Amino acid sequence: MKILIVEDDPVSMRVLEAFLEDWGYEVVTARNGNQAWESLQESDAPSIVISDWMMPDMDGLELCSRIRGREGSAYIYFIIVTAKTGKEDLILGMEAGADDYLVKPFNHDELRYRVRVGRRIIDLERRILQLASTDPLTGILNRRAFMERLKAELERAGRENTPLSIIMVDIDHFKMVNDEHGHQAGDQVLQEFSRRLMKPARPYDFLGRYGGEEFIACLPNTNEAQARSIAERLRRGVEEMVISRPDGAKIAVTASFGTASFRAEAGNDDVDRIIKRTDDALYKAKREGRNRVCAWEDGVF
Repeated sequence: MKILIVEDDPVSMRVLEAFLEDWGYEVVTARNGNQAWESLQESDAPSIVISDWMMPDMDGLELCSRIRGREGSAYIYFIIVTAKTGKEDLILGMEAGADDYLVKPFNHDELRYRVRVGRRIIDLERRILQLASTDPLTGILNRRAFMERLKAELERAGRENTPLSIIMVDIDHFKMVNDEHGHQAGDQVLQEFSRRLMKPARPYDFLGRYGGEEFIACLPNTNEAQARSIAERLRRGVEEMVISRPDGAKIAVTASFGTASFRAEAGNDDVDRIIKRTDDALYKAKREGRNRVCAWEDGVF
């Protein structure tokens, strides 16, 4: 876990840094609140901040208040360190949003256990967020989490003028699997199917369960031709998939695929438009006989 030390006294900073690194934490440092704020804007920002109260430019309380005023960001556990010992100072620090309060000079064991409490809270928040964003059956993103991430990726593609494509997948005649083999078999098919879709994914691709037996994948930096090629490769992989059941039954399925791409030249392309195009392409694949890939093109299908 990454911890940010905010301290203008070099001796105190070195002491804190030595302790934390010895306990296995990754440490970054800042000399004042402004430097700390810049560090917290990075994508891999620290999860715990240990900050001195009195500093030039932006002090610890102002930094804490600014962190608490952010929206849509992961929680940051904030420990404020100070020589102030009055009860009114403790109250002031907590009102600014600090989670804990450490008085100088501090005992290193006390610091260790206070940081450990912060780590437990951050780990708990991450587990809760993972449960809230994950489909419980397949372990991939649920629809809400996928759409939130897709929105962010579309905004990035628009800013950077880079391609982005979507693949929507539907298991063909999935109801027959449930009817013939039972819902447990259907669940096994969904689990294995999602694993098969994830197997060739790049680190920055992401997959979600859109609903029932329908899945959706986002492929950043991928144009329409590349997306169609990837979808065709996935389709063949699904076609070759055979699932063995404890009762000896063998289940094989096929799937239909629709693809569409972000259109930066349109100027007003958004999540709803690209999802609609991908959905149209998927239904074209179904109408044309299933177990095939269709890409969205201009015009009415």
